Amino acid sequence: MQINDNFEKLPESYLFSTVGRKLREYKEAHPGVDVIRMDIGDVTLPIPQAALDAMHRAVDDMADKSTFHGYGPEQGYAFLREAVAANDYHARGVNISADDIFISDGAKSDLGNLGDIYSHDSIVAVCDPGYPVYVDSNVLDGRGGELVNGRWSRFVYMDCNEANAFKPVPPAQHADVIFLCSPANPTGVAFSRDELKAWVEYALANKAVIIYDSAYCAYITSDDVPHSIYEIEGAQKCAIEVRSFSKTAGFTGLRCGYTVVPASLCGYDAEGREVQLRKLWLRRQTTKFNGASYIIQRGAEALYSEQGKREVACNVDYYLNNARTIREAMLGAGFTVFGGENSPYIWVKSPNGESSWDLFDKCLSEVHISCTPGVGFGDNGEGYIRFTGFNTSENTAEAMRRFMNFFKK
Repeated sequence: MQINDNFEKLPESYLFSTVGRKLREYKEAHPGVDVIRMDIGDVTLPIPQAALDAMHRAVDDMADKSTFHGYGPEQGYAFLREAVAANDYHARGVNISADDIFISDGAKSDLGNLGDIYSHDSIVAVCDPGYPVYVDSNVLDGRGGELVNGRWSRFVYMDCNEANAFKPVPPAQHADVIFLCSPANPTGVAFSRDELKAWVEYALANKAVIIYDSAYCAYITSDDVPHSIYEIEGAQKCAIEVRSFSKTAGFTGLRCGYTVVPASLCGYDAEGREVQLRKLWLRRQTTKFNGASYIIQRGAEALYSEQGKREVACNVDYYLNNARTIREAMLGAGFTVFGGENSPYIWVKSPNGESSWDLFDKCLSEVHISCTPGVGFGDNGEGYIRFTGFNTSENTAEAMRRFMNFFKK
C-alpha cells in the first residue's frame, strides 16, 4: 500500500512531546532535582464530587439488566445535550437547540475531525502563534501544500504579535475555513465583542466558516468578552463552536467535550448548492464515531446541577488565582506579559532577547521549572514562553519565587 505522504511532510517532533522528552532526560540525569511543571495544560484538582457521584451511579446502572446501556447515540445522549443547551446557551440568551450539539470524546478530536466535512481544496486560515492541532490536522488532510521557511504554502497565516496585542485581525485575502481560539491558547488573550463581530462579518462576506475553539470560556471574567461566538449576531450562519469539559471540570483523563453545528450553517457543494453542515457532521459521526461513554456523559451532566456548578466555579477560581499569581509576579519584575486575566495561560516575553528554547533550557536547568517554548506555537512565538495556572497553588507560588530570585541576579 502507499502511505499518506502528508505524514512525512510534518516535522518529526510535536511540541509537547519534545518538551516531555527534554524534561524526562533532565530528570534522569538529575534524579534529586524537584522540577515544577508549568508547561502542558493538564489540571491538578480532582473532578468535582457531583460528577464523581453521578459516574458511580452510572456504573451501577451498567450492573443491572434493567438500566444497562450498550451503544449510545453517536450524537450524544439527550440528557447531556439538553443540559448543555439550557445552561451554556439559553442561560446567556443564545438560541442553540440540543439538536445542534454533538457530544464527543474531547475538543482536540473534533478540531481535527471537522476536516472531514470541508473540501481538501479549502483555504485554511490559522493564527501564528496558535494551537498546533489546527495546522497539523489540516496538513495531514492535504491542505498544507509545502513547508517553505517554516510556513505551509497553502495556509493563510494571521500574524499575532506584540503590536496587535496577539489578537488576529481578518486577513485581506480570502479564506474558506478560519480557526479562532478565545481565550487563546497559547497567549491567553480574548476577543471583545467588537473584535469578534469583525470576524463574523468577514466570514459572512467570504462565505467562510469559523471553527471557534472556546475550550477556555469558563475562565472569562471581563464583561465585554463573549463566552460564545453565538452571542454575536449572524454567527449561527458562519461558525462551528468547539468546547471541552477538560479544563473546567478536570475531565482531561475522562475525555468529554462537544461541538455545536447550528441548523442554519451551510456550505456549498461542487455545483454551488447550499448543504447543511449539521447534516454532514452527523453523517461523519455516525460513520466514524460510536459516541462518548454513558458513564462519562452522566458525569458531565452532573456538572450542570447546582452542586456541580458551584464545584466547577471553585476549580476555575483556583486556577485563575494561580494565573493571577504568575501574572502579577512577572509584571512586578518588569516582564512583558499577556493573558492571565481571562485565561489560565500566561504569555511571557524573554527578558534578555533569548530564544524560546534557550529560555526553556535555562528555566529547566537553572530554575527547575518546565515551561512551554513559544516558538513551538508558530514563528511569532519566538522569544516567548508560556506558563499555565494548572499546577497547585503551592507549586505555583514556589515556581514564581524561584523564577524571580533567579532573574533578579
